[in-house]
Amino acid sequence: MMRLPKVNHRLSFLSLPPFSLPSLTTSVRTHGHLRTHHSKRFKSISTMPCRLGNLVPLNSIAAENVGSRSNASVSSTSTTEEEEALACKYQLPPPEIKDIVDAPPLPALSLSPQKDKILFLKRRSLPPLAELARPEEKLAGLRIDGKCNTKSRMSFYTGIGIHQLMPDGTLGPEKEVHGYPDGAKINFVTWSLDGRHLAFSIRVFEEDNSSSKLRVWVANMETGQARPLFQSPDVYLNAVFDNFVWVDNSSLLVCTIPSSRGDPPKKPSVPSGPKIQSNEQKNVVQVRTFQDLLKDEYDEDLFDYYTTSQIVLASLDGTAKEVGPPAVYTSMDPSPDQKYLLISSIHRPYSFIVPRGRFPKKVEVWTTDGKFVRELCDLPLAEDIPIATSSVRKGKRAINWRADKPSTLYWAETQDGGDAKVEVSPRDIVYTQPAEPLEGEQPEILHKLDLRYGGIYWCDDSLALVYESWYKTRRTRTWVISPGSKDASPRILFDRSSEDVYSDPGSPMLRRTPAGTYVIAKIKKENDEGTYVLLKGSGATPEGNIPFLDLFDINTGSKERIWESDKERYYETVVALMLDYEEGDLLLDRLQILTSKESKTENRQYFIQKWPEKKACQITNFPHPYPQLASLQKEMIRYQRKDGVQLTATLYLPPGYDLSKDGPLPCLVWSYPGEFKSKDAAGQVRGSPNKFAGIGSTSALLWLARRFAILSGPTIPIIGEGDEEANDRYVEQLVASVEAAVEEVIQRGVAHPNKIAVGGHSYGAFMTANLLAHAPHLFCCGIARSGAYNRTLTPFGFQHEDRTLWEASTTYVEMSPFMSANKIKKPILLIHGEEDNNSGTLNMQSDRFFNALKGHGALCRLVILPFESHGYAARESIMHVLWETDRWLQKHCVQNPTDASAELDACKDEVSNGVRDSDNQAVVASGGGGPELADFEHEGFYSLPRFSGQCLPAGS
Repeated sequence: MMRLPKVNHRLSFLSLPPFSLPSLTTSVRTHGHLRTHHSKRFKSISTMPCRLGNLVPLNSIAAENVGSRSNASVSSTSTTEEEEALACKYQLPPPEIKDIVDAPPLPALSLSPQKDKILFLKRRSLPPLAELARPEEKLAGLRIDGKCNTKSRMSFYTGIGIHQLMPDGTLGPEKEVHGYPDGAKINFVTWSLDGRHLAFSIRVFEEDNSSSKLRVWVANMETGQARPLFQSPDVYLNAVFDNFVWVDNSSLLVCTIPSSRGDPPKKPSVPSGPKIQSNEQKNVVQVRTFQDLLKDEYDEDLFDYYTTSQIVLASLDGTAKEVGPPAVYTSMDPSPDQKYLLISSIHRPYSFIVPRGRFPKKVEVWTTDGKFVRELCDLPLAEDIPIATSSVRKGKRAINWRADKPSTLYWAETQDGGDAKVEVSPRDIVYTQPAEPLEGEQPEILHKLDLRYGGIYWCDDSLALVYESWYKTRRTRTWVISPGSKDASPRILFDRSSEDVYSDPGSPMLRRTPAGTYVIAKIKKENDEGTYVLLKGSGATPEGNIPFLDLFDINTGSKERIWESDKERYYETVVALMLDYEEGDLLLDRLQILTSKESKTENRQYFIQKWPEKKACQITNFPHPYPQLASLQKEMIRYQRKDGVQLTATLYLPPGYDLSKDGPLPCLVWSYPGEFKSKDAAGQVRGSPNKFAGIGSTSALLWLARRFAILSGPTIPIIGEGDEEANDRYVEQLVASVEAAVEEVIQRGVAHPNKIAVGGHSYGAFMTANLLAHAPHLFCCGIARSGAYNRTLTPFGFQHEDRTLWEASTTYVEMSPFMSANKIKKPILLIHGEEDNNSGTLNMQSDRFFNALKGHGALCRLVILPFESHGYAARESIMHVLWETDRWLQKHCVQNPTDASAELDACKDEVSNGVRDSDNQAVVASGGGGPELADFEHEGFYSLPRFSGQCLPAGS
């Protein structure tokens, strides 16, 4: 479902399209919580099996073609290589890959509320495996580090540098935040509303190499001096859910570990009885295959132990006061006038079949000093939310403060019982009400919607934009309303398909208010009384994305393009409004914006552009993160599927490649299928040929350093037009899309026809397995990471498939490459995290698929990574994945002697003699499955289409 941004009054994040590898690249945030990624850990390192052995450097092996040597075939495989492959030891990839992954990390950036300072948040390289091996508790969909009392495997910053933004647009010298212990791990970096202070958490290593609990520190932004927020050293942060938030310029609300908390509950040595689940009421409860759920009463007690917080109101002068009773608080949100708090908590009865987001939820209004005002809702346990996309929880959801009012609440309530299959009008109603309504004052209806509510951008009493969407039809609408005028009728501003990126008008740019909230920026033109806003968008075109900034008349719909990215060489995006904190409308002639600029070979840099001259001043000068690939070749290519659907891909070629001299190369195709409702939308171009090539720690682009051609992200649209379900023709469309891509690179002469490998992660792994089963003529081998291969193990839906196994049994079976294991004859490398907690991709999927392959004599290899989850984090794991992948490609792609042309003809004959449908089209058995949709918890979470430089309010 295309969901829209949750607009939070307090904080605004301005997101750039992240590079794939955070340790090598730079991103920018505005003030607010700068949350580092939460990862997971697993069992004690002492219990690790033999495959966890010592890190072993990869010796020079003839078959590996280390360095800049060409990918010449090797006559035989060395004994050393085979010994290493069977050694159950961690290995290192060739130096040309290892050096890129180990490159020094670039900092993340954060703008102050007044946009006069920029933080450089220092980062480290990949974490060691020992950090992932720390003990953790798996509870209600969470993985908790009990030592720190936070989510497990949290990444962190290692230092904070402050740069003044000078009047001429340059950066002043760096001033380090100092005063905290050496080696401290920094998280949750948060600006005060006036930008004079910074709050953050730190934890340090103890003597036993374990990390301590988190403590809150504050730093003066003028001096850089940091100190603990609390005078007592025994006050610790509970960061399992919310952590802390500035109430005003001198005080914070902090979720702390209750001082009265004792030791964790002990698991009974003998259970009091059997584990029982019952449905004697005959309720219809269909849920996805959620991981890490509560299992028994002990788990419930442990969940309460780690998640219960005591809220404390702490001032910079050292005073602190407990606010409210201890509870499992999940969020704290001060009102814009700083008089009230919106407090959310969860409580028993808990569930053994759904995660914490569906537990009973209570939302209350308190005064800032902790006095109870009223209860907004107490939602019951939600185990029965329908699996259909666009289904939501019953009752009030998406409760927030209006950003343009001192203390006014708004929320949405479903009218269809939360069931997307129920036809009703209206489907959602948006209400608004003061924090303390007068006696008998009922909530006011703000707007009625026939699609699913998706969020509001507030401006003032005369303007707000309301979003609604419906996944099944891909329809999305934007309404203009006047919140302060009951006489003004709502009107539709945009009504379009969310898949139609060419028609995307962009989203409004937000500005900061004196209260620290973010609202739609109104722009004033000289001698013009019109109501103008700024819309920034990705600017999708048939030639690629050309981001833009439009001056848009909200009343007439007319627009003027006042800024646009360079089209020829560079890719530029709008990041943030500068000088947006002054009261009153912003003057167009005084407009200042922060932009980013990059090219195929030049790293992203940041600029300030000032009107009316629009002169750009560069404020950063980051080095190229991997100069050895600085001259790589990149081209966005277009081609056509046999049914006429237009397709695109990004073709990368290694530095110095010359077709006339070097000829065809080994090629790695790496992709991920997507679902569409129309052929026209599926054929639209997404992305830009001018974007910098961000290379992630497990990216396919690493093999440019090994002289491979890389076909990255060839579009694989699975189209279901009208009432047709896309997955009913999954394999047919999958094979047709990839066949067109392979034919294109062969025709161009850059790929050797019998040296083309295919790979993917998660749903891309399903794709890989299906292609080796149903299109073996296209590829010499495959690499499948963290996939699910048997859809009958996810019987209540997967990806966007909302039919159950019993409603679409044929589709489920035919989409499962497990059912076609007997057809897979090409070498396939399976890799999976041993502790994968993604819904649907538990590692049993790879185990059983490997056994099925082995049972039919397939050439296959299964690598299980201890302590790793759905994505891989530890340096040892990542390096080994790269070694395994490189070994597989060298052995089964570079050295592949197969006569591809003969095999191609034979396989085409086999397909042509296969089953045919009513239109006499060849039907091949299917593949698919994939990483399940994240559990949106049906709380009104949503996200805008992710175009470059998008402004995402906090919580999005």
